[in-house]
Order: sequence, then structure tokens, then C-alpha cells
Amino acid sequence: MDFEELHLDSRLLRALHRESILTPTPIQAGAIPPALEGRDVLGVAQTGTGKTAAFVLPAVHRLLAVAEPRQPKRPRMIVLAPTRELALQIADHARALAQFADIRIGVVYGGAPLGKQAEDLRRGLDIVVATPGRLLDHLQRRNLDFSDLRILVLDEADRMLDMGFLPDIERIVERMPEARQTMLFSATMPGPIQGLTYRFMRKPERIEIGNSRPPQILQQELYPVPKHLKLALLTALLRRTSVESTLVFTRTKQDADVVARKLREAGLSVGVMHGDFAQKERVRALDQFRDGHVRILVATNIAARGLDIEGISHVINYDVPEEAEDYVHRIGRTARVTAEGMAWTLVTDEDEGLISAIEYLLGEKIERLRLEGFDYDVPVPDWAKPSPQAVRRSVTNRRGAIGRWKSLTR
Repeated sequence: MDFEELHLDSRLLRALHRESILTPTPIQAGAIPPALEGRDVLGVAQTGTGKTAAFVLPAVHRLLAVAEPRQPKRPRMIVLAPTRELALQIADHARALAQFADIRIGVVYGGAPLGKQAEDLRRGLDIVVATPGRLLDHLQRRNLDFSDLRILVLDEADRMLDMGFLPDIERIVERMPEARQTMLFSATMPGPIQGLTYRFMRKPERIEIGNSRPPQILQQELYPVPKHLKLALLTALLRRTSVESTLVFTRTKQDADVVARKLREAGLSVGVMHGDFAQKERVRALDQFRDGHVRILVATNIAARGLDIEGISHVINYDVPEEAEDYVHRIGRTARVTAEGMAWTLVTDEDEGLISAIEYLLGEKIERLRLEGFDYDVPVPDWAKPSPQAVRRSVTNRRGAIGRWKSLTR
């Protein structure tokens, strides 16, 4: 199948050709036809599978088919996203897909001046991409009117619920016309998401693509290492391997700062991003990484979901994530769509319970490797010796993590 077979507006086909997007991904092939008919769509797929185009293309096609004049404060489409980074990314991708159409797209998010956003809304936007809290703020200030709304999209819905946005989403949706098209996209389908479909959608067409599994072309490897040698092993891996663009995940903001500083001291090109950064700093860090000015970006889970950066060759879990599905989202930053990728995870004895839960979710064992020539026999300093409490916590983590996933998959 190609995009011509989907009978999209010629202006969209021209943009797809300009962007060298020639063949629909599975989620696009499944979601676009019912969305073009105006039906509600429930899409379940990992990030990196082309979900943005799956809702932008049919939505813009439908907006172009109705010759309605643009009205101040009255967008015809709203896209809700959990983070500022994802909202900006969606808006950029939507602009590229609608580059030959008379469609005005704006983005609304926290951490930026309200005045400029309010002015954009007053001038008139066809599509508004927003985080829930800031959109609700504009609603309360009467900078928005949903009278002309035709389409609502909830992207990364599971992440929005994880971040506590459900009350804001409910307050936003209750102000929208019932006669609208709703599209909801999520990487997982827990009970609360199913509840949203019953409340906000009308007989949605469900398309599910490869849920909770990384792509087959993604190579995964575990590197067992004593805790006190993690940073040394990470540095050795980065020095000895031809890494083009690498995303390194840490568990805490403090660890991200320490790891970034130590890698810079080792002469590596490194950026860092976490929740303590101001919006401008986070955008700058992402731009430098995306443009290749830095080859390594150290980040917390703030970068685990939704970000679509082309060309990431490696994802390294410096710290094993505490939730198995976060592992899938993290490593999903590489091997996007059809590209190959590599995911490495540094594993200490205390992490074994978390690894067991990850392997249970994946349904397979991950290969364990040792870096040849690396000195694993450096004595353990006193500060790195595990306490009895840490040993007990490791056992508890192992049992609890596996138990959680068994209960969720029954």
C-alpha cells in the first residue's frame, strides 16, 4: 500500500513526497481509513511507529474538505499531549505535513509566556497542539472557544494519566461539542484508558500494533557490572564503540548531572536534560543533540516517551528503569520505524529483580555480555559495599516486579 491508495488530499500527498514519506506504517495504514470517514479511532502502538501522521493526515484532509473561514479563538482541532517536548514535536511534524495547505497550527504549553500564546489564539488557529494544564488555563481566561471544534486527539494517553492529567482532560472535554471526532493513541491499554474510551468516544475503531514489544531489528544486550564500576564501564563502552548518537538514561536528576560531568571530563561530547531544566534549556539540549552538536545526551525518563529524534544509534540504560514498560519506551528511542538500533543496559546485583520483570514482559531472555579487556576486578570501596537493607530490597524488588506483571497479564 502507498499513500495514493488512501485517497488523501493532493496537497498532503505533495508534502509526503517532499518529506520522502512514501509508504504508510502499520498504524497509519490501519488508522487513516476509518479516520478519513470521520469515525473515532483508538490506536495502540509504541512511539516511533508513525502515530503522529496517523492522526494528522486524515484530520487535515477532513479540515480541507470543509471550506470554513478561520475564526479567532475557535480552533477546529485540538491535540493534547503530556509534555511540552512532545507538543512541540507534534506541531512541527503537523506543519511539515500541511506545508502546502492553508492550515494554521499553533502550540500551547506551560513554561512559556501566556501573552504570545493568547495572541496566536486570538488571531485564529485551525489546529492547536497543547498540554492539558496550559490549555485549561487559556480556557479559563476565555482565550479559547470550542464552538467550531471538529476533532480531538489524545496522544500518549497512558502517559497523560500517569502524570495526573485526567482531571484537566475531563474539564476540557466537557466543554467540547459532543458531535466531534475523537482519536486516542496510547502505547498501552490499562483499565483507566479503557474507561476513557467509554466516556469520550463513540464505537471507536481499534487498531493495535505490536503492543509492549520492542521492534525485532533492535538488538538488546545486558552488561552485568559491580555498582562501583558502572561509570567506568559506561565510559569504556562509549569510547570503544562507534556510537553515532547515543541517549543515556539515568534514574535521577542528580545521577544525570554526575554522569554527564564525568563523561565530559573523559573528553566525550555530552549534553544533559532533566526536569530541573527551564524550558529553553531543554529545547536547546534537544536541538544540540538532534543537530549532532553533541553525540551523547544524558537524560531522565523525561525523554523516555514521545520524542522522535531520527538517527539515534544507541540507547543505554545506565540505571535499570523501575517499571518494565519504561524499559520498552526508553529503548524505543532507537530503531525507529525501519532503522536498526542497539540498546545496552548496565545491570548490578540489586537490579536483577527489575531485569526479571523486564524479561517476563518481553517473553524472552536478554543476552548478557562482558566487555573484553575491561577490568572487572577493581576492589569494591567501602562506600559501594551493599548494606543488608539493599540486599533485602533487591529480593523484594524481584518478587514484587514479577508479581505485578503476572497480575497485569492474567
